[in-house]
Formats: sequence, C-alpha cells, structure tokens
Amino acid sequence: MAHLASCFSALEILYALYIKEVLHIDKNNPKWSDRDRFVLSKGHAGLALYCVLNEAGLIPDEMYDSYLRKDSLIGGEPCVRDCEWIEATTGSLGHGMPMAVGMAMALKMNSSTARVYVLVGDGECEEGTTWEAAMNASRYELDNLVVILDSNKLQKMESVEETIGAPRWQEKWSGFGFEVSEVDGHDVEGIVHALSQIQFCGKPHLVIAHTTKGKGVSIMEGRPSWHFKLPGKKELKAFMEELEITDEELE
Repeated sequence: MAHLASCFSALEILYALYIKEVLHIDKNNPKWSDRDRFVLSKGHAGLALYCVLNEAGLIPDEMYDSYLRKDSLIGGEPCVRDCEWIEATTGSLGHGMPMAVGMAMALKMNSSTARVYVLVGDGECEEGTTWEAAMNASRYELDNLVVILDSNKLQKMESVEETIGAPRWQEKWSGFGFEVSEVDGHDVEGIVHALSQIQFCGKPHLVIAHTTKGKGVSIMEGRPSWHFKLPGKKELKAFMEELEITDEELE
C-alpha cells in the first residue's frame, strides 16, 4: 500500500540526501565499502524513496513504474531483495534505528569515514527499540550516525501528542546523549545546510525535521485519515491541480 501522506512529509529530506548529494555514494558501485548508508526506518514511505532513487538515476523507470502493480519489481516497503541501493528491509517500525546503529558500529570498527543516516518517524519513537538503540549509539560514541526525525506530528489514527503527550524530542534525545539540531523539513537547502554542519564530535546527532504530513495537497495536509487512504476520482482531480500533474503525466 502506498502511504501517500507519509511520503509527502519526507520527500524533501530524501531529495536533499540523494539529489543534492548529501550522501557520499558511487553511482556506479552501489556496494562501495566506504559509501554512506541510508536506512528508511519509516518504511511505509517507501514510495517516496523509490521515487527519489529513480530521479537520481539509481533505479530504472521500468522498476519504478511497476510499483504495486502485478508482477511488480519493488514492494510497498523497502526490501534489500528488490534493489541493490536499499541498505535495510524496513516496515516494522522501530527496527531501522537499531540496524543503523549496528552499521555505524561496524564502520567504526573498520576505521571507515562513512556515515549512516537513518530517517525515523515521530510516531515510531513510541517503540522501545528506538531508545535501546539510542542508548547504544551514545555509549559507543557513534558520531558517524545521523538520525533524521520526520516530525510530522501525526500517526495513523491521531496526533502524536494525543497518543503520548508532549514529546519534547530535543530534551529526550539530548538526554540520551545526542547532539540535536532542528530544521524546516520542507526546505531542501536548509536541510542540506543543517546536515553539512554536523561534525564528528564524539556524539551521535539528531536532526529534528519539522514537517507536515501530506505536504503539498490541501485535502491531505495534517489529516490522520490519509495515513492509508488513496484518492478517489474527485480527490485525484485536486491532487492533479495542486501538484500541477497533467493527464499525460498521470498516464
């Protein structure tokens, strides 16, 4: 299933990583040993990742266009089996962070200068595995780990605050030993700048990206009901008008 609203909150973050080349990768060698790693822990935004990978020329049109169709070459959530650019199979929320910590530890042990970037959702931070991983990241001084928090303030049924109260992300992550910064998660250049300022300082880093779930489509923005929902005919018209999609492009 395509989780459109979740994808639209993360698109600029992914665009900054891949299209603005924050990630140090070799486009001709997906498994270069000193490449930066990226883990999409909020795997339900897999469509956004595949879209950006396609835009970056890392996956072919044939693969991207097959998304969720019969005999599709890619699934609804990232899977290492489907694409050599996917570093971790995700979708079960809370598990991307521990995998990213393991990668960062391994890179440290191999004296690699590569970094690991992991994108987590704010609703996902209700999972205990996230905090167990955070404690280990601090304990082992994984300054090669960058966690980006897609703080769209919603989860599938209601707001994060209605579920767990005021989250106070900066206070919590700082308390777990992270350096913390904040950015407008829909400002591509701002994201690039924030990520470029991170230093190897003996601590892992968290970037709180303030986003809007469903950003760019007024009927979808900030509405929990769109977590699973796909547009009907009338809604599709609104999507096309606001995103300036032509009939030819839709085909």
